[in-house]
Amino acid sequence: MGTHAPSLRGVAGESLLIAAGGRAILLQLANPAIGHGVADHSHFAAKPLARLNGTLSYVYATVFGEADLAAAMAARVNHAHVPVHSVGPTPKYNAFTPKLQLWVAATLYESATHLHALIYGPLDDDTADAVYSEYARLGTSLQVPPELWPKDRTAFRQYWNEQLPLLTTDAATRAVAHELLHSRSAPFWYRAALPLARLMTAGLLPPRVRVLFELPWSKRHERRFDRVLGGIRLIYPRLPRALRHWPKNHYLRVLRKSALRESPVAAPAPVV
Repeated sequence: MGTHAPSLRGVAGESLLIAAGGRAILLQLANPAIGHGVADHSHFAAKPLARLNGTLSYVYATVFGEADLAAAMAARVNHAHVPVHSVGPTPKYNAFTPKLQLWVAATLYESATHLHALIYGPLDDDTADAVYSEYARLGTSLQVPPELWPKDRTAFRQYWNEQLPLLTTDAATRAVAHELLHSRSAPFWYRAALPLARLMTAGLLPPRVRVLFELPWSKRHERRFDRVLGGIRLIYPRLPRALRHWPKNHYLRVLRKSALRESPVAAPAPVV
């Protein structure tokens, strides 16, 4: 493919990566502690876009925002996490647990770079190393100590491969995933995009995780997924950069306006 992004900013700014959002969220839900934290404290039925909006706001503010905007967004996330802890027989969880925040950041990094590679081809080693080291900020801006982030891409792959077999689902976490992918309360444009979102999410997920969420998959689904990817490869890289980066620029405009109007902890932005 031959097209290489120069840094994390080049990779993270691509609107295409929003298509990997469902994959990242389901990988997070398949961690039992995170999944039950979301099931107990998020409101997917009433606000199906809240988690995606919160995650995108945090990523864009952390990667592209000025230091004060990034700090304000981290404060919002921390404020939203205060009540997120277990209170019964469900799996024990606390949104401030560094290892849980590490998994959230890991799913964002791995999902973004996985889809980016499918469309543009693999990054060269120097660029991939730079993107990887910079992605650590998505965790270390919250409670992940720098030494907890795997030291290089080889260590990350080992961590990732160790975590995948530990993932599991139950009725509660599968119900959250179903609500995300079959929402009846979302805006019309979101509901209209759901068939494609379901196909992309299922196709991008590791096969075992796809089975955990009982997502249908067949040779027919695989052919459709491959055709969609082929169309994206043909069209998306040729779009003007301003269009490819429009969501990032839009979120930053909204965040900067809200930072002027509100205290840093006024609006929730659920990430975990």
